[in-house]
Amino acid sequence: MTTPLDGYVLACKNLGKTFDDGRLRLQVFSSIDFTLSRGERVAVVGASGAGKSTFLHLLGGLDAPSTGEVWVAGRSMSELSDAARGRLRNQALGFVYQFHHLLPEFSALENVAMPLLIRRTPREQAFDTAAALLKRVGLGERLQHKPGELSGGERQRAAVARALVTRPACVLADEPTGNLDMRTASSVFELMLELNRELGTSLVVVTHDLRLAARMDRIWQLEGGSLRPYDAAASAPAA
Repeated sequence: MTTPLDGYVLACKNLGKTFDDGRLRLQVFSSIDFTLSRGERVAVVGASGAGKSTFLHLLGGLDAPSTGEVWVAGRSMSELSDAARGRLRNQALGFVYQFHHLLPEFSALENVAMPLLIRRTPREQAFDTAAALLKRVGLGERLQHKPGELSGGERQRAAVARALVTRPACVLADEPTGNLDMRTASSVFELMLELNRELGTSLVVVTHDLRLAARMDRIWQLEGGSLRPYDAAASAPAA
């Protein structure tokens, strides 16, 4: 069955999330509508605890919504089995987190090749593709280094390469530069934008840094359980 949202890389309608903890019921947000076109770059900002990471997890199928529906590459996540959702995530989405989540026992090359190996890409092809992308992000001399032998910026560059190695339709990034100093953060963010332009991959970035957010096509603000276009004037502190 097709819907008006099928033409988007990522979409949700009437999305809501509520957490129940015994007698406590916490509604994070409700009735969120959101669409993302191919190649589009979107930032999501908001105060700590507003639900930004939860929103990103729902879009990526890492958590189930309490209400509403999410479409990834035109497919409804709620209509898929757990295994099918996992395959769709591997095929259509890439993820970058504040902390790189590289596997410490594997080299940078092995970490970046992992998503391809999971989808049963021939080993030699997977490693060749991973090596080419690591060279593109400036880690051509660090292929065999393990995460503990890389700097913070290098680890995050490897994480960006891992997210993009399958050429996903969309990358979801949760505070991807939040653990880096200002100079390194700017460098990693610029790299993400360059690869977005080169590969045509859509990009959704949760960030607290409005300077970085301003470089995106659109900025959305999650506040009071609602998602709306960011209004710089309304968000400025009173004089």
